[in-house]
Amino acid sequence: MEAFHERKGVCRDYAHLAIAFCRCMNIPARYCTGYLGDIGMPPPYGPMDFAAWFEVFLEGRWHIFDARNNVPRIGRVLIGRGRDATDVPLSTTFGPNILQSFKVWTDEVLP
Repeated sequence: MEAFHERKGVCRDYAHLAIAFCRCMNIPARYCTGYLGDIGMPPPYGPMDFAAWFEVFLEGRWHIFDARNNVPRIGRVLIGRGRDATDVPLSTTFGPNILQSFKVWTDEVLP
């Protein structure tokens, strides 16, 4: 509700909001998490990061939608699908820990 009322949020918030709207209309929807690279985007490129998007089941197949970017993107690297972010968290840790470094690259493969 905060993302809806404040018009502010991150990809996870917008994906959850869109999934809720779809489910209210009896459209099957699922949460997706992974990486979203910069393939096909104009420079300057920002650092690649975790991303969330959603899929809806229409006309017999699943379709990808991105409520945050709202434009078609290529180079998604899917980690997991579930009902929501609880089913497929970006990370799960126990006890003290510090992430020292993390990088993901995606490169376009030309035909």
